Amino acid sequence: MRIDRDGKDWPLRDRSRFVEAGGLRWHVQILGQGPTLLLLHGTGASTHSWRDLAPLLAQRYRVVMPDLPGHGFTDPLKPRDLSLPGMARALGQLIRACEPLPEVVVGHSAGAAILAKLCIDGVIAPRLLVSLNGAWLPFEGLAGQLFPPIARLLFLNPFVPRLFAWSADRSATSRLIRGTGSTIDPRGLDLYARLFANPGHVAGALGMMANWDLEAFRREWPKLTTRVALVVADGDKAVPPSAATTVAAALPNATIHSLKGLGHLAHEERPVLVAELIEKLAK
Repeated sequence: MRIDRDGKDWPLRDRSRFVEAGGLRWHVQILGQGPTLLLLHGTGASTHSWRDLAPLLAQRYRVVMPDLPGHGFTDPLKPRDLSLPGMARALGQLIRACEPLPEVVVGHSAGAAILAKLCIDGVIAPRLLVSLNGAWLPFEGLAGQLFPPIARLLFLNPFVPRLFAWSADRSATSRLIRGTGSTIDPRGLDLYARLFANPGHVAGALGMMANWDLEAFRREWPKLTTRVALVVADGDKAVPPSAATTVAAALPNATIHSLKGLGHLAHEERPVLVAELIEKLAK
């Protein structure tokens, strides 16, 4: 995607900049002043998902939010680096280029796992990691056995992202978002539809899913000494809310916080509620 063509009206466009780090050209948005707070979106999303939450947090923090590699307006990684460790290494180089280091980090879905890996590896040492419907565990049962190989096959086929993009109209996007258990505003649907209609963005999301190995990550959980707040929405249809209990039991310093009546994209549904919770936890 090109910001001069596809992002002229992108949310918080005036806060966008491009940062060279680790051989990639990253799209990053920075707003506010104060201690640094990093927001990291999940698979298939972009900085747009923080469009309403970030300005609220920017009243107290310097908010930094990048597009993940291959997502939105950030360059893609090489296929061999699309694993969780590879994503974490790349993001670590960007974070160092955007110093000061974050005191609070907030990750949604797969973004939470990437931030946890950075903490485990000692790249960052925030006083708080907030996991918003974090994807810490592999899919269960048959889905867990089939999904990664299927995603890998789709990613390796160069025609699939383009075919998917051609079919990603507003109605298809709406169905996909409803499948997460969330209801978001028309503006949000339009932005997701724009992303899903771009073959490069689709390829970035597929590549990430195809190379995601959470079993190795799970074995490292006991090393995560950072204070972790597992925020789960009871209507999340993408990541089972019950998974938080399993994660919390394995972490040295974790608590669970439930959001009622919201889905996987809870931060887009109720940004004021989520901002208040993050600020309360950070205090």
